[in-house]
Amino acid sequence: MSLSVQQPAISPAEGRDPDGFLAELTRVLAATAAEYDRSGSFPRANFQYLHEHGLLALTVPRAQGGGGAGLGEARQVVSAVARGEPSTALILVMQYLHHRTLQHSASWPEHLRQRVVQEAVRDGALINSFRVEPELGTPVRGGLPATLARRTPDGWILDGSKIYSTGSVGVTWYLVWAHSDDPEPLVGAWLVRKDTPGIRIVEDWDHLGMRATCSHRVDFTGVRVPLDHAVNVSPWLAPVVELNADGALWMAVLLSSLYDGVARAARDWLVGWLQTRRPSNLGAPLASLPRFQELVGRIDTLLFANRNLLDSAAAGQVPPGHAGQIKQLVTGNAIRAVELAVEAAGNPGLSRNYPLERHYRDVLCARVHTPQDDVVFGGIGKAALHTTEGANA
Repeated sequence: MSLSVQQPAISPAEGRDPDGFLAELTRVLAATAAEYDRSGSFPRANFQYLHEHGLLALTVPRAQGGGGAGLGEARQVVSAVARGEPSTALILVMQYLHHRTLQHSASWPEHLRQRVVQEAVRDGALINSFRVEPELGTPVRGGLPATLARRTPDGWILDGSKIYSTGSVGVTWYLVWAHSDDPEPLVGAWLVRKDTPGIRIVEDWDHLGMRATCSHRVDFTGVRVPLDHAVNVSPWLAPVVELNADGALWMAVLLSSLYDGVARAARDWLVGWLQTRRPSNLGAPLASLPRFQELVGRIDTLLFANRNLLDSAAAGQVPPGHAGQIKQLVTGNAIRAVELAVEAAGNPGLSRNYPLERHYRDVLCARVHTPQDDVVFGGIGKAALHTTEGANA
């Protein structure tokens, strides 16, 4: 896979330099990032800007009017967006993943597939999965969702609540994780449009970081959807695989690129601050001191490792089975890089007068995303020890 950005996909203006376009994308989104962080409001203007440049349909096939981008191109866009405003980037990651998965899913009715795709291309419509529940938590850890889909002759009726619903107020299509009332329940995703009667968004998202994701609670009360909107369901005893190995790799690379982008924004601010901060007792910029030179070198080495791992994975040089390790390594490096930047800056690093404290809050959110460290390390260790047992048997 080529890592070069496809010109028609992300730079509609003929002859425009892709690198320059990505830098401008970061600059535009960064201009209002602090405002969205303080207000916690949905960044609608950002998504309008992305739509105008064809970026919300970047992973939709060209034959359907999209950008036809592969993982390398999507990664570059996500990184540029995250360096500007990471909440926007997280919602964009989900958009890219769902539209890529949609092309490979045999369970979706064709007319629904086409409608979701066409609305993304024409209107910039967003899509995301709503899975986590107040009692259950994340279904990745196991368990039957409490959200119920009751079968009727005319369709399904959904009742339940979802929390941490990323993009809630701005997403057009909800993929609601639920179980049916059949004797042997079906479990999976029901497709629900945001304007369906019976949906209520409870604006309770007040988080440390990634505040503009608007990951509010969404309640579904008597929400009616057609029978064919059970787009990705399977019997409870034979669960559907939501992401295959290749999809898990896409998730790991794009999500990690987001938090790596946050760390790069923190690094860039620190370098600029060290170059301009001139304490009166020093008579020279802080950048002239060996201590800060070494510290920036540590940060750049962490980010160097991230870039090479992510580029290699996007180019198909890392097997998909290592997706969890990619996420753990890159996000761990990103968090450590921002911690070092805060350590270097001292009080200014934790002051709301500067963006570094916002980058720190945002990058810490990497830890809550699936797969979490205990799952990654536990799986690797179990596989290694099982292999050893087999070899010694």
